[in-house]
Amino acid sequence: MTEEILKKIKQLPPLPESALQIEKVYKDPDSTFNDMAKILEKDPLLTADILRAANSPLYGFSREINAINQAVGLFGMGTVRGFALASIVKKSFALDLSPYGITNEMFSELSKKQHALTTAWCIKRENTLLNILSPAAFLVEIGKVLIAQQIIADKKESDFKAALNELQNVEAAERKIASVDTPEVSATIFAQWKFEEGLVDIIKNCQNPDAAQDKNKKAAQILHVVRIAVPINGVVTDKSLESAKELIEKYNLDMNSFNTAVANIE
Repeated sequence: MTEEILKKIKQLPPLPESALQIEKVYKDPDSTFNDMAKILEKDPLLTADILRAANSPLYGFSREINAINQAVGLFGMGTVRGFALASIVKKSFALDLSPYGITNEMFSELSKKQHALTTAWCIKRENTLLNILSPAAFLVEIGKVLIAQQIIADKKESDFKAALNELQNVEAAERKIASVDTPEVSATIFAQWKFEEGLVDIIKNCQNPDAAQDKNKKAAQILHVVRIAVPINGVVTDKSLESAKELIEKYNLDMNSFNTAVANIE
């Protein structure tokens, strides 16, 4: 971690009260769906963001979701927590992803598509993992925001573009030009904000799941596959799917459910 980016992380504002309340309800074993809905309903803008995300065609619901308690009932507390945290966290940053050659809208869609693929893949056979994978899939790419800021500050946009073209690997280009990569920065941000250890571990090691704690390895493997399948421009291609399926075989994950999930989000 470079001193410049670590300084940016330490200067981030604390999470707003709405996020702290969501986390408190989520972590309380005695809390209910209604408790979560009541917290979210106190913030109309956040409610609107969550409903907008929940109604994305990526999730394939035939009827409109028009109430928070309906969203919590359909998706579960863990996934709605992911919707909420993604909205809150992204508003904590000034977004400029131009060094990566993507717009802010493309960056938002990237997170949504990675999350939708994760959800569709895990909903039946790995549902228990979604409580931690849902926010991880939504938030894993946020480190790009600070890396982009540093690349712009250092006037290394052209160097970074050249590295992307040469290496054809985003993390490798980040390490070459910024001496850090997205999972490391994202994990450090969420450790700073005192998110649960498992979430930080999964994000930090999603490029190298073998380094994750044993209890988090499978979630880190799934996140690795999803990030390969849905690359930075958000476009799923035959090449990205081929690379993702090679990882699925390596990790001995469920290929049939993955194929069904890809068909759903496409």
